[in-house]
Formats: sequence, C-alpha cells, structure tokens
Amino acid sequence: MKAATEQSTVEGFDNNNNNNNINNNVEKEKKKKRRSNRRSKQNPTSSSANEICSVSSEFFGDGTAAPTPTASPMKQQGDNAPYCYDHQHDDTTLVSIPAAAAPMHINEQSPPQFVDAQTQDSWNGWNGDLVPSPPQIGFCPQRCYFSPHWPMEAVEMALEKGDVFKASFRVNAHNRLEAYCKVDGLPTDVLISGIPAQNRAVEGDIVAITMDSFSSWTKMKGSNRTCNNYATPEDCSLLTEADDVAGNIYKGKGELDKDKDTNYDSADCRNRPSQNQEDTEVYPNPNDSCHFPEKKYAYEDSGSLGPVSHLDPVRPANDSFDGQNNAAFVESLNMSSCSKQIEVISAVQKMCSLVNAFPSKRPTARVVAIIEKSPRRERIVGQLNVKQWISVKGVSRKDAKKNKNLVSDNEYIQLTPIDPKFPKMMLFVRDLPEHIKKRLQSGDVTTEMDLIAAQLYDWGEESLFPRAHILHVFGKGSKVQTHLDAILFQNTICESEFSPEAMTCLPCFPWEVPEKELQSRLDLRNLCIFTIDPSTATDLDDALSIEKLPNGNCRVGVHIADVSYFVLPGTVLDDEAQFRSTTVYMLQKKIPMLPALFSDNIGSLNPGVDRVAVSMLLDINPAGDVVNRWIGRSVIQSCCKLSYELAQNIIDGAVDFESSNIIGESYPKVHGQFGWPDIITSVKSLCEISNVLKQKRFNDGALRLENPKVAFLFDEYGLPYDLILSERKESNFLVEEFMLLANTTAAEVICRVYPDNALLRRHPEPNMRKLRDFVAFCQKHGLKLDTSSSGQFHRSLELIKEKLKDDSVLFDILISYATRPMQLACYFCSGQLKERKHEWGHYALAVPFYTHFTSPLRRYPDIVVHRTLLAALEAEELYLKHRKALLVNKEEELQRCFTGIIFDKNAAESVEGREALSAAASKHGVPSTEILADVAAYCNERKLASRNVKDACDKLYMWHFLKKEILLSEARVLGLGPRFMSIYIQKLAIEQRIYYDEVEGLSVEWLEATSSVVLSMSAHRRAFRRGSHNKWRAFEEVAFVVDPYDLKVALDGSDGCENRDPNSRTEIDPAVFPLTVHLLSTIPVVLHAVGGDDGPLEIGVRLYMSSYYG
Repeated sequence: MKAATEQSTVEGFDNNNNNNNINNNVEKEKKKKRRSNRRSKQNPTSSSANEICSVSSEFFGDGTAAPTPTASPMKQQGDNAPYCYDHQHDDTTLVSIPAAAAPMHINEQSPPQFVDAQTQDSWNGWNGDLVPSPPQIGFCPQRCYFSPHWPMEAVEMALEKGDVFKASFRVNAHNRLEAYCKVDGLPTDVLISGIPAQNRAVEGDIVAITMDSFSSWTKMKGSNRTCNNYATPEDCSLLTEADDVAGNIYKGKGELDKDKDTNYDSADCRNRPSQNQEDTEVYPNPNDSCHFPEKKYAYEDSGSLGPVSHLDPVRPANDSFDGQNNAAFVESLNMSSCSKQIEVISAVQKMCSLVNAFPSKRPTARVVAIIEKSPRRERIVGQLNVKQWISVKGVSRKDAKKNKNLVSDNEYIQLTPIDPKFPKMMLFVRDLPEHIKKRLQSGDVTTEMDLIAAQLYDWGEESLFPRAHILHVFGKGSKVQTHLDAILFQNTICESEFSPEAMTCLPCFPWEVPEKELQSRLDLRNLCIFTIDPSTATDLDDALSIEKLPNGNCRVGVHIADVSYFVLPGTVLDDEAQFRSTTVYMLQKKIPMLPALFSDNIGSLNPGVDRVAVSMLLDINPAGDVVNRWIGRSVIQSCCKLSYELAQNIIDGAVDFESSNIIGESYPKVHGQFGWPDIITSVKSLCEISNVLKQKRFNDGALRLENPKVAFLFDEYGLPYDLILSERKESNFLVEEFMLLANTTAAEVICRVYPDNALLRRHPEPNMRKLRDFVAFCQKHGLKLDTSSSGQFHRSLELIKEKLKDDSVLFDILISYATRPMQLACYFCSGQLKERKHEWGHYALAVPFYTHFTSPLRRYPDIVVHRTLLAALEAEELYLKHRKALLVNKEEELQRCFTGIIFDKNAAESVEGREALSAAASKHGVPSTEILADVAAYCNERKLASRNVKDACDKLYMWHFLKKEILLSEARVLGLGPRFMSIYIQKLAIEQRIYYDEVEGLSVEWLEATSSVVLSMSAHRRAFRRGSHNKWRAFEEVAFVVDPYDLKVALDGSDGCENRDPNSRTEIDPAVFPLTVHLLSTIPVVLHAVGGDDGPLEIGVRLYMSSYYG
C-alpha cells in the first residue's frame, strides 16, 4: 500500500511536470523554427549543429583578434545549442555553434539563442575558474548563454498557483556549480546544479525556482554509501553540502533559513569574546587577551564556527531603516491572501510528501527569475587579473612602455572575488579609476595585488560573466588593515562617527543622577553590587548582588543599565542605534552601537559612581525555584569591577582577603562601605546558586554544545604573536546562569502583557535529516545517541564524554558535528507567529519563550525589550492605582498583577487594564506588530553581519600569525576518499582539507574494502593535469618533507639551544611514506598562510613527512 501511495505521489508530481514540459516543448519548437528561419536568412552557409566545429577566431570588443580556442567533438545539441565546454582538453577550450561569426560591437543586437534544460549537461564540466582571456569571452552577440528571466507578473501568478517556489539562493563555497535553495516548508534544500540552471543568480538572491521532474532528482550526498569524494559512509555523513555552504540569508520578519547548519542560539547576553555566552554565539569565545572582548553566553546564537566560517551581510550601509525599506525582504516568503496561501501550501505539501517518501533523493530545480537581488552584489571584494589581461594582449612590460595606447575603450579586465561563492566578473577598462588605468598602461602587474571593492550591476543573457565596476581600492592584499577595511565593507558595517545631532541627545559629562530619579526609583545603593566582565571590557551593562533572607532563600539582584532612560524612541540617537543594531567586535577594536561617551561612561555601570538601572530582585529557594520577584527602575552603585580571572580565583579559594597582597596593584579597587570579605562571600554564594540553576536547567531539558576556541595573544603593535585554545570556566557560567534567568523572566512578562508586540527570540528544532546522519555516524563508532529531545541529546553527549574521557579530541569533533543540524536562533515579533505559538520556543534552552534583555549597551533588541518591560510596569502601576481608588480599605496591599510571579489575565483584558496598557505602550514607544516584525528582521541581519565580521577577523589574525612561521600540529581524519581528506586540526580547532589527487611525484591508492588510502612517493612524471592547462600540482603543495637527521641536530644541539625559537622544539614526529590513512586516524600536519597579494587568504595545510621511507 505504501509503495502504491509513493508511486502515485511520484506520478502525480511527474504528470504536472510533464504537462508543463509538453507546453514548453511546443513553444520551443515554434521558437526553433523562427530562429532557424532567421539564421538561414542571415547566414545560409553556416554548418549544422551536429557538425564538429572549430572556432577560427574570436574578437575583442574593440575588434582585435583573440587567441583561438581549440575545438573538440561534441554531441548534437540542437539548433539552440549555446556553448559547450570540452572536459577532455584544456579548461579554456570552448566550442561554439555556429562556427564563424563576423566581428560585432558588444552592444550590437542579434536574435538570441536560448538555453533550454536539455543543454544543461554541457555546462557541468565548467567551474568558472579557468576561463579564456577576459575580452574574448561572454559577449558573443549571436547567442544567449542563459534562459531569459520570467517577468514579475508571470512569477507572481506562478507563485500563487504553486508552480514555482520562492527561495533564498546559497552557493557551495567548495564548488560553485552547486547551489542550494531553501523553500519554506520543505525538509531539505533544493539543489540547483550547473551554471545554466542557476541562471545568473548569485549568493544571497531571493529567487523563483521551478522543480525538475522526479526522475531528474539526484541522490542525497551520503546515500547509498557514496559521495563526491567516493568516501566511506562516515565521510559522506560528515562531508555534506551543508558543510560547504557558508551563506545564510534571513527570509523575512524574524524568519530564518531553517536549513542552515551553523549558529543555533544560546543565551546571548553579552557579545564580548570571553564572557559567558548567554545569548550570542553558541559557543563562547573567551578571548580575555583581546583588548575589546565581547561578553558571550553559550546558548545565545547557537552557532558552530567550525573552520572559521564566513557569513554574509544582508543590508547596505546607506540603507536606513524606516520600517518600509525592508518590506520586500521581510515578506519574501509570505503570501498576501488566504486563498493564495492554500494553493502554495498545497504545492509545498505535495513536495514534502515526495521528499519524505524518498529521503535518499534530493530535489533539483532551476532558477526562472530573481525576485530580489542580494545586497551583496553591491559589495564585492576581489582582485584584478592583470597578468592574464596583459598576457592576452601579448604586451610585456617593456612593450607597454612603448605603447601608450595600450588601454582601449571596449576592453574588459577580469576581477576574481575573494569569496569563492561569487563568479568572476568583467570590468570595462575604460571605467577603471585613472590611477589604475595608468598602472595598466605601464604594465604594472603589482596592480593585481590590490584588494578592490566592486559592484555587480549587470548580467545579461548573452554574457558568461556579470559586469561590474570599481567602487574603491583598499590597498595591498598582504596588509592586515587592508583586509579589516574590506571585511567592514563586505558586511556593511557603519564605522563613521556619530552625528552631532545624535550626540546632543546625550547629557553632559560628567553626569549625576537627577534628584527626581533618586526620588522615583528604588534606591539599592546599600547593596553589595559588582560587575564580572573581561578584564579589558569598558561597556559594563550588567551587575549582580545577593542577600541571604531569614527564611533560607536568597535574593539575587540582576541589575541592567537603564539605556532606555537616555535613548528615547524617535530621537536621532535612537535612529543611529537602530541602524547600527549591534556593537561589532574585531578582537583589537570595537565599533560601538552607541557613542563611547555613553556606552563606556554615562550608561556603563562603572564602580564607585551612581547609575540608573533596571533591576530584577529574584527570591530563589534552595531547589533553584524563583518564588517571588520584583522588577523595576533603580539607582545602584557598583563597588567593584571583577574580571573573570579574579572571580575564578575567588571561586577556587586562591584569594585570601586576610592576606596583605590583596591590596596590590593586581586587584581592583573596592568602593564604598564594602570590603573584599563582602565581595568574596557574595561571589561564592552566587556560584553555589548558579550551579543549582544550571543543574535544574539541564534536568528540565536544556542542551549545551560547546567547542574549544582559539584565543590570540597580541603584542604592543596589535599583532598576534601566539595563540592558545581557551575554555570557559566556572566564573563564566556563574554570570551566564543569571543572565539566562533574567532574559527568560523578561520574555515571560512582555509576551503575556503585550502578546502581539513582544520582541522575542526563538530557536527551532534541529534539521532532522542532518541529525539522523549524526546519529548514524555515532552508531557506526559504537556511540549511543538519543536525540528524541534536547534534554536526552544533552544527557547522551554527557555519557559519550565520559566514555571518551581519554580521547578529548574525538569528543571535540563530535561536538563540532553535533552543531551542524542546529538551526539559527532569531528575533521575531510575537504577533507575527500568533497562530503558531508552538514555534516560539527555544530548543537549546528548553524554554517556551526567551528574549534579550541584559545587554542594552550593545544590542538594539534589548533596548526595545526594556521599553516594552517598562511599559508593562507603568501599565501595572496605573491599573493598581485605579483599583486602589475603588477600595474601601485604602491600606489593603494589592499584588503585582502584570510583572509578578502570578499573571492576572483578567486584569490585563479588562477595560481598565487595556486602557492602561495602551497608554503605557504609547508613552514608552512600544512598536506595532508590523514595525516590530521589521525591526526583528533587520536586527537578525545585522547580528549575522556582526558574526561574520568576527569570524573573518579570527581567520585574518590566524592567517597573519601563520604568515610569520609555520605551525606543526596533529590532525584527525574526519573524511576520506581518493581525491582528498578532511581533517580536524587540534591546535586551531578548525577543519581543513588536503587534496592529494593529481600531484607530481605522489601516487594514491584508494582501498575500497577498508575505506583507506595509501599515499606513496612516485618517480613517475605526468605532463599535464586532467582538464587543465596547468601542470600537475607540485609535491611541495601537499607534503612538507624534512630530513630526520637535520631535525635531530636542530632539537638536540646544545650550543645556543636556549635562544632557539620555542616552536622549533616539538614533540610531533613526521610520518613516513608510504602513508596509510584510515578514518579517525591521527596524522602530523604543517600549517601555513596562503594568499594575500596573490589571492584570497587561506589557512594552508600539508602533510608533515620524513624523507626516510618506512
């Protein structure tokens, strides 16, 4: 019965496609006849399509002859065959039909020849990397290389009928021929294979796609124990397309790409590397050595950084947010009417049933239109291919000096983006900046060392490559500052100074709390309040306190800077903060969301000065339950600024407050009436309660996935001189627990009081297909994993950790892969998902609602949450005031009805309650549902861009460190096949690949039976690499070979040994040939820097081998 159902599903799907195909074929035949008639009139002597053709010449845009491509046989493609790449010969080989064409100006028009689905295969061998010289390609006016995009009217009609689907377009960073589209509602991504099928879409575009027939669907990577690398089942389960695709685009108002593998949200309370990651990255990066650390908590963004990942920006810098600009992007996956939604949902449901019935098959499709162009088109960074351009012109540097007219108006030069997800682009030489044209005229090949900012402005059907023009020149690619500037440009980070109008919104400095605020706020200056932050942090937005109550409970105070008191809605400062959305951290620098005068001084909870705050006083019993609470505005004074290191020393008992050395310079000053005994007692008490809260949280089903992170040590010039693996300690978890509790409490209050206007943060359940792959991998290696819930997942990992206590590296690898099924956490407006409250929850934290409240100095969503919470407090006050006026006994105490432990729903829904809530919302600027949804979407985009900047900076500094010296490390083999191996490098906690196919002097033997590979040195020499004009890669690109004797002398020499570079002394021994590699085996590797002036920055890895034979 099941088989019959599946068959009918397929037949129904294919019948729909067949009907479309029949209509399409009729139209194609008509077009063929018309084109054939036109061609016969224009060129009656041209050869037929099935003849073997050879292009005698191509022409530059200015009419000069270009080098002649080599022809090769190809199968008959029909009259509309556009272009065929010859797999068997040089990568630059082109075959074109018709064979001869008169030279034409590139802007001249001619009857187009369209690409249909049948010619798709002829493109699959072309990778877009090795191409003919720029002026001769992509602009032949007698044929079109791509199908025309559908008109928007046709797209809208097809979307309504469910004939096409709207999706975000992401490109495989390792193979640009593969792109993936996420269709909302489908359990897996749709493959867009080949350049013609991608039809000029680029990374980050919102596209319309039409599904291929079921018979055209491909096997899912990892299915049937095969994959592109012909690897083992384990390899396939790990090396999926998700590992290669690094882009991520938020699809709408708080909606996110649900198939993204990195980033799952945790408790992002502070975004500075090295604090607790309550809400930002899944895994904290405690870089206390950095000058500008960001506080993080391990549950906030839930992202696995893995090998330094690169995420993509989603908003141009000059695009101010007004609630309307983002409308198209926000509504990208929503239909405007119920009837339209029903048709689309029906089509998606049919696709879902088909995908679920055949889980080993991946849907394929082709792009028919670009609905919304990615903002990344405006911010391409790359390098000019100057040597190639000069080579094509046949002009040497000496000749260039003689020929002052080297540059002509219609010539093109090629730009190669540093992001491999983007295609190479063509630039009019005439449009280049004058200083670049002068350098080209002189034949200066160093021009291609510069990093260039460009804008992609056109990609016509007749062009193999898009056209672009230069916006800016950053400088030499080998300079750190050049790349920092490029990173900010790519991610649309606003680095400009705050406007004078914004600065006038701030009070004068020094600032004191006004008397009016002292009278209206709760005075908590009598409490022992202190901050715990990275040692170099300057924006202190949270502080803690604790009191022991007579009943045995503890009253924990969480005090957050009252930023909303200063940043009023609708002001210029508020607009600036909203536009920037988040503080951006770059290891050695931070770009603040708010002016430093405010974030580091007036608004910061600095010790020894009075500050305004929003406080939560939480009464917690010994079991970790909050039995009572008070929330409100307060005045506090922090008595001390503790670092994480000092707090940890206090927890470990390493600080003796009776000892005289505690007064030394290494310890911070204690202000006010309190002393070190008070602080030490408070820290230890808070630690005890945080452990109870943490254990309770995990018992309730929370999940923690945490990878080791690399921390850099910087010299006085701001450059890294060493790196270490850092881990979070108990002091980090202490702060994290209370920030998580405060955020959850704030979410509970605002979503109850304002159910349509609460800014919340959700974390969807993992991608089930990828989770099943991970479970299968664990089972293959004898590790039992229960993923039925987040709690069971966590408990299983704890048991595996105990089982692998002697192999911590393997456990780190498992945690790295456990994050890949996790989806991104995102902000959303509660009213947006009012009918889907089951989607409000946070998977990793196992709570029904969650938000960000504790970092308003560096996150705009926290400011919005503060305003909503304060509106709830004021509405509660207004309502209770009204109720009290009706009481006979005026002394009767009324319970807090909106913000207390017990929520009075009847009071909120009463006439008086609704009036109070409406008035308070208007006063505090609580946004409407529509505006708040836009704010959520924009904040998601900016948060992703900020994450992208941090990842790129991590990679940049790692590259710079390796540029100075190579690094030896052991590595574990994660994936294995006849072409490459994927390895996990322990010292850097990253994953890399080593390609060993087609290497001069290296033979590769793939042993299918044992899923292993044997690498041996070979004396056999190959002349050419298959499908490339380059020779086989040099042996040195894959292996770093040392002489054991020289190594022994270097290690054992006594004279001057103490002055030798400590990195030269290593316990890692080189391996020997022949080298047999199995899955999960350990091998020695050498890490080095690649690129800079001559290409994108990469972390190169080679085998560390001995010249002796085993």
